[in-house]
Amino acid sequence: MKTHSGAKKKFKMTGTGRYMRRQTGRGHHRLAKGKQVFRRRAGEVEVAPEDVRVVKKQLGR
Repeated sequence: MKTHSGAKKKFKMTGTGRYMRRQTGRGHHRLAKGKQVFRRRAGEVEVAPEDVRVVKKQLGR
């Protein structure tokens, strides 16, 4: 089974087996959001438990 080429760029698995993703809301329209909001969305967060099954399938695991 092939890996979903879009998913392999968006998700990564940690050493402990959790799936991480980039926070939403950092792409564009930065001035409209404000500095605090933009800073708060830095870094990565864990994928929601409901979505882990889909992410696993897309990554071929």
